[in-house]
This record gives sequence, structure tokens and C-alpha cells, in this order.
Amino acid sequence: MDRITAILTCYRRPNTLKGQVAALRDQTYPPDDIWVWKNAHADNEGFDASKIEGITACVDSSHNFKYHSRFALGLLTDAKYVAFFDDDTIPGEGWFENCLNTMNTHEGILGGAGVILDSRVYDKPGYMCPHTRVGWPSKNNHVEEVDLVGHAWFMKREHLNHLWREVPYTLENCEDMQLSFLAQKYGNLKTYCPPHPKDSPSMWSSLNPFELGDDDVASSNARAEGYDYFCKLRNNFVSHAIDDGWETVRGVK
Repeated sequence: MDRITAILTCYRRPNTLKGQVAALRDQTYPPDDIWVWKNAHADNEGFDASKIEGITACVDSSHNFKYHSRFALGLLTDAKYVAFFDDDTIPGEGWFENCLNTMNTHEGILGGAGVILDSRVYDKPGYMCPHTRVGWPSKNNHVEEVDLVGHAWFMKREHLNHLWREVPYTLENCEDMQLSFLAQKYGNLKTYCPPHPKDSPSMWSSLNPFELGDDDVASSNARAEGYDYFCKLRNNFVSHAIDDGWETVRGVK
């Protein structure tokens, strides 16, 4: 069997980690290793992730290296596949099996919440570029090509290298966009959302995203402090990448 390393992030929701680990261990095709990157924050101070049964390695960082840190950690695995999860994402038991089946027909960067860009133009500060969501938000019945994915990622370890072929445009966020753009630019790889059939939650990348993710600590929540800046960085990266040759699904120019 091809080996999988799963990487989780512990930041402001340490309470979700145990449930994530349990969901990974219950997969029909379970990972061989479960690693955790713990970014420094007062909300997880004193929390020892290494005590959770099933976690095989934990990096306890004294600094908040934000979103890119987990993808840097992924470079250290020698497994064929590497998977990443946001801290509000608990997959169905067949998620990895779903990803492996998708990889057989659509090799590329796979993920749970896909974005298809409709335009690079946004109306005002605090709003993202117009886009269509795919994956768990839409319950797509078939594999769909998208421009980028978030919440959960699955890829060949060798393809993770593409994220680091250039100095990141920003280390504040945009790691999901950078990953898909640079995988296309340097690896000629597309990004896809595996099927999320409405009546088959076991295949989903995220079973209860609204219950876990719609809170005041979510960086993508409009109520969050700094959300306008978050949107501005992401919109700026979209324009930067398109100007640099990013070929979007809908041919946005």
C-alpha cells in the first residue's frame, strides 16, 4: 500500500485536534503517520498535542509561522502522498480512498473546498474576487477542475516541491493559491475537487465545516479582525498570478 502522511495544524482550536486524529485513524485507507504543527498562540498555551493517541510527531513552535508552516513540514516525509487539514476540518471515513481514486484519473493537487475564479475584479475592500465554490460547499457528484482548493489538501509528496520553487508572494496567507498556481506553472498540474456526493458523506473532506469553522477565530470570517487585509492580500495575489501566466478554469484575464 502507498504510504500517506497526514499533517494537522494546532493554533486557536486545540479542542478539535482529538476529533481530527480519530477521523484519520478511522479512514478506510488510514495514514501511516499523523503529524502536527503547533503554532504559538495564547489559545493553545500549555496544550500538549503529543499526548493524543495516534499522533506520531508534533512540532511545538515558539513562533507563529502561520499557514505555510505545515506545508514546509510536509517536505520532511518520505511517504508517497501527503495530506493537510485546516483545524476546522474533520473528514468522512472514505476521504483518503476518494482522493486515491481521484488521483488515478486526475493526478494533481486535490482538495476539499474548491474555488473557480469568475473575475479578478472586486467591488470594494473586504470582499474577495467573485468566485464559485466546489467540493463540500456544493456537493459535486463528479471530479471538478478548479483554480485552487482549501480546507483539506491531498497530493503526491513530489508535487509539494512546486510550492517552494519561488519565494512566496506573501507569508501572511495565500498558501492555497500559491500551491495551485506554482504546481501549474512548474509541474503542468491541475487542481481538482474529488466527488462529494450529497448522499455519501463518508466521501466528504469535511463533515461539519460550519459548526467548527464559523467562529470568531476564523481568518476567513468577515467578523475576524484584519479581514479586509486578508481579502486584499488574496485579491492582489490573484492579479499577480494571472499577470504571471496563471491559466484559470474560466480564462480570467
